[in-house]
Amino acid sequence: MKRYPELVAAALIRVTEIQPWDLSKLLAAGHHPLLLDVREPSEFHCLRIPNSINVPRGILEQSCEWDFDETVPELAAGREAEIVVICRSGYRSVLAADVMQQMGFQRVVSLKTGIRGWNDFEQPLIDAAGNAVDADAADELLKSRLRPEQRKPISQTGG
Repeated sequence: MKRYPELVAAALIRVTEIQPWDLSKLLAAGHHPLLLDVREPSEFHCLRIPNSINVPRGILEQSCEWDFDETVPELAAGREAEIVVICRSGYRSVLAADVMQQMGFQRVVSLKTGIRGWNDFEQPLIDAAGNAVDADAADELLKSRLRPEQRKPISQTGG
C-alpha cells in the first residue's frame, strides 16, 4: 500500500518541475503557458497567480475530456499546449501533471514549491477581484491549518 508521500515521490520520477523563478522568466519574456491551478475553489478565490485558471484536482480528468459537464475547453483541446500545473506547495500539482501525462498531455510541468514558493520569490498574486495580494497577507493565507485531530497519533506503546 502506498501513502501520499510515496505517490508524490513516484510521480516526481515521471514529472518535470520548474522553479518559480523559471516561470517568472518565461512570463516576463512574453511566453504564456496555460497556468492550471488545481487547488480547491476556496483556495483559488483567496489568491492566485494572475491569468491562471482553476480546475480542482478532483475533477481534473473529466475537465481534460470533451463531453463532460466539467469539460474545460482549454484543456480538452490542449494536449499539445504548454501547461504549468500549480497548487499550494507542489504536491497536488505533481500528481495532477502525472495523470495529465498519462492522458496524453506532452508539455505539462509542475511548479515546484507551488504558490508558496511563488510568494516566497515575491512574485505577483491576486485575489478573486483581481487586486494584488501583499506577500505578508499571502503568507498568512498559505499557512498550514492542521487541526489536532489531523495529526498522526502518538504511539501508546512505551519503550
